[in-house]
Amino acid sequence: MAELYKSRLAVLERIDSALSAAGRPAGECRLLAVSKTFPAEAVRLCHAAGQRAFGENYVQELDAKSAELSDLTDLEWHFIGPLQSNKTRTVAERAHWVHSLDRLKIAERLSAQRPAALEPLQVCIQVNVSGEASKSGCAPAELPELAAAVAALPRLRLRGLMCIPEADSEPAQLRARFAQLRRCRDQLNRDGLALDTLSMGMSSDLELAILEGATIVRVGTALFGQRAYPA
Repeated sequence: MAELYKSRLAVLERIDSALSAAGRPAGECRLLAVSKTFPAEAVRLCHAAGQRAFGENYVQELDAKSAELSDLTDLEWHFIGPLQSNKTRTVAERAHWVHSLDRLKIAERLSAQRPAALEPLQVCIQVNVSGEASKSGCAPAELPELAAAVAALPRLRLRGLMCIPEADSEPAQLRARFAQLRRCRDQLNRDGLALDTLSMGMSSDLELAILEGATIVRVGTALFGQRAYPA
């Protein structure tokens, strides 16, 4: 508990310092704690330290942890991983946000499966700013059409864009990718949408993302430590 409290405070201080360096108001960027591969107890401890928003990459983990921690009624679950069409119902029923929307078919299923008793599902479109064939995300050229279609769906609220730049990029390249996502968001707003979210930046590069306008940074390692993936 004490270690999580310290690590969370350190990340929040990094966010505050980056916002100040960018000339942006305090509180303009939120911390999303990425809890994938860590047990529900780690989420509970982080919640006790003051964290409320948690990100999961795998549908099975989102389902299991949200059920196990259902007594924590103020938790906010963000799904941030690739989403297959046969697993949309769980996400539609469990998540508050989806950051990784990249196809209209997935958006339509989420909209149809979102329970009427819940608030609309908050969604971001993932954009493949690096152009890597192995990377999920909508191509920038296809973004305007997809964004317009998603914005028109009931039970969803299109909030903004998300990206995952190339791993191990130089700082200048990373910042250029973040700037590209910001320009995509700004163009969509000029076209008539009202997007307020840029989900970009992780443990190693959150300062660069905040300089380019990030409003949510997705941080796991700097909070919970190194992950131990199953063999």
